[in-house]
Amino acid sequence: MDLHGAFHVYDTTLRDGAQQEGLNLSVADKLSIARQLDGLGVGYIEGGWPGANPKDTEFFRRATEELDLRHAQLAAFGATRRAGVKAADDPLVGALRDSGAGVVTLVAKSHDRHVELALRTTLEENLAMIRDTVSHLRAEGQQVFLDAEHFFDGYRANRDYALEVLRTAYDAGAEVVALCDTNGGMLPGWVADVVHDVVDTTGVRVGIHCHNDTGCAVANTLAAVDAGASHVQGTINGYGERTGNADLVTVVANLELKLERQVLPPGLLREATRIAHAVAEVTNFPPASRQPYVGTSAFAHKAGLHASAIKVDPNLYQHMDPVGVGNDMRLLVSDMAGRASIELKGRELGFDLSHDLELVTRVTDRVKELESRGYTFEAADASFELLLLEEVEGRRPSYFEIESWRVITETLPRSRAGEEAVSEATVKLKADGVRFVVTGEGNGPVNALDQALREAIGQAYPEVAKFELIDYKVRILDQGHGTDAITRVLIETSDGESSWVTVGVGHNVIEASWGALVDGLTFGLRRQHL
Repeated sequence: MDLHGAFHVYDTTLRDGAQQEGLNLSVADKLSIARQLDGLGVGYIEGGWPGANPKDTEFFRRATEELDLRHAQLAAFGATRRAGVKAADDPLVGALRDSGAGVVTLVAKSHDRHVELALRTTLEENLAMIRDTVSHLRAEGQQVFLDAEHFFDGYRANRDYALEVLRTAYDAGAEVVALCDTNGGMLPGWVADVVHDVVDTTGVRVGIHCHNDTGCAVANTLAAVDAGASHVQGTINGYGERTGNADLVTVVANLELKLERQVLPPGLLREATRIAHAVAEVTNFPPASRQPYVGTSAFAHKAGLHASAIKVDPNLYQHMDPVGVGNDMRLLVSDMAGRASIELKGRELGFDLSHDLELVTRVTDRVKELESRGYTFEAADASFELLLLEEVEGRRPSYFEIESWRVITETLPRSRAGEEAVSEATVKLKADGVRFVVTGEGNGPVNALDQALREAIGQAYPEVAKFELIDYKVRILDQGHGTDAITRVLIETSDGESSWVTVGVGHNVIEASWGALVDGLTFGLRRQHL
């Protein structure tokens, strides 16, 4: 058992993670993310720097009224007092004191050259600043952690002084001193050696704060824990400046599932995938598909050899059951697929193909032939399901019959160059026994086709009104052919409750888009009419 009490899981997404390039969180965003982090069961949520940042000051003000945290405590981040000023008289220390946060995390210099060059003060005054600020906040009833900035670089430059910074903070009442790899240049073995020395030499409670500049933030964090750290800091999805911080979900999952250390309330790790993706929606950064544990590709299997083994036992090609982090196993259909992949994917979609070897072989051969022409089904489950239905039932689901379609894009004179060109599409089709001819306009040919197609079909099937195109991706497959190249389009469509992806391939982007649009509406109508 940890000699220092309960293990700390400390999230700094709202402060350090928010320093990521292109990430800009409103106060409402921060409140929303804080609720998600609390749902994961982290012990501490660092909300920002009140007093130094108006948005963070507002966050703490609103948090006292709007956040009802069940598992986490809010931590306010700030610096030690200025040189030559008493902590009680420093306005930024006062903002920490008045933030309403029960926990304050102070950043302090632990590298001697940073003290002399950045703070422009003496090494002794820096220790006094730490001692005075920690003891003042403790006397005001707040729990205090200390982030020893640039600790590992400072340790290498002047070990004795770096250790004295830690002792000073701990003796003044800091509960934890977190060793910060601020520049992110450490490797696991180096971290382990330093943490061992700190624990053995000082007896302080050690925390770890790692950046990912060497790609080792998670490994460095785990090495620190193995060496005696009992407080880990990180960010959800690994957000952070430069290459990011340690991904807290990966750290926690490794601690619980690999090292058998219960660091979150029981059962909450199963919320990890949902929460990681929900936070990604708020930040407007698409979830990383290859993110360990919670990525959409984390338990995705493509090779036929893997699928054959998974039929016998899913654990043969998985390091854990994805349910443990709230994720799912996925079978990808591709030209690498064997019959086992098709059979398992069919089962996932509700089709038992195990007793029809000829059907499985036919579907496998068709997938491989289509993929040789540029199609991809590993990211387009809806198009694959329509293909499978065609083979299983002998016909493709059909709710409308296309007679013809065409697109015209207006060319504007140079005098109107700042205006948007308008595209016009005409679609002729039959739906529910009635012929429809509809013209639609859009800001481009695909948008115009989408408008005309859904307006025509909507007259027979009003439910298409809630279908919405939410993502559109284009890829040129044989770039050496220039404008004559084969084009692949992936379209994601939503009905407000779920979404599905379809694929189209053609010699031009409009032809490819048309195929994906038709598949998307066909799949959506089938779902509505099941």
